Amino acid sequence: MYLTYFNGEWHEGNVPLYGAMDHSVWLGSSVFDGARAMRGKLPDLRPHLERVVRSADKLGLRCPLSVDEMEALVREGVAKFPADAELYVRPLVFASAGFLIPEPEKTGFALTLFDAPLPAFTGFSACLSTLRRPEPDMAPTDAKASALYANSTKAMREAKERGFDQAIMLDAQGNVAEFASSNLFLVTEEGKVVTPVDNGTFLAGITRARVIALLGKVGIEVEQRSVKPAELGTAREIFSTGNYGKVTPCVRYEGRTLEAGPVARQARELYLAFVEGC
Repeated sequence: MYLTYFNGEWHEGNVPLYGAMDHSVWLGSSVFDGARAMRGKLPDLRPHLERVVRSADKLGLRCPLSVDEMEALVREGVAKFPADAELYVRPLVFASAGFLIPEPEKTGFALTLFDAPLPAFTGFSACLSTLRRPEPDMAPTDAKASALYANSTKAMREAKERGFDQAIMLDAQGNVAEFASSNLFLVTEEGKVVTPVDNGTFLAGITRARVIALLGKVGIEVEQRSVKPAELGTAREIFSTGNYGKVTPCVRYEGRTLEAGPVARQARELYLAFVEGC
């Protein structure tokens, strides 16, 4: 089920948003964010809405709704679904006018909610991509910009062709950045929990920050530092954090089989407990 708020009304189905000459269609000037509704709970909703406003600003757009207005709409929309629904919540901000540079005063907005059950804790496979994440002086890497996802989807297509579910991407310096569509954590040979430091080449996610904080509260320190690709080959665990799957284990990296290990399992349990307390 899709439910979209657009132009002051709720619509069911895949509602059309654009015209053929809209700036966002032919020049990619749109941003979005992804939050979740889980059985009526809305974990970290406001940080996601605040980020979509910032992302819009980075692309020269002006989100036409305030965070408070968006939050009220999200709650209104979630109430239209069954109480036990697990939903993806996607505010979208897009340019409607402009030739090369978008006209900020003509920015559009749509909020879409759709069924998206939380994936099971069964894991996925991943390989090292030949593609790199762009540097901050190459692209708007500080925004959740739709245009950046061509980099992600190309890496994921390459991974699929090699028989893997996901791709791990490096930055321009050859350090590990993240998975193609989520942030990356690993547990080293020595048992240390590590995630690549935020160096501007990827969005350090809201779920990533929440997991770091939750692990810290139970005495598990997460090191944020540069990660060499070779460390993936010796890691005890590799797992991802992101809005769609929250905490998901990588159970095969290249030719290595990995377990859905205790740190990833604890991180997921802590996150789900946090959701229940929202």
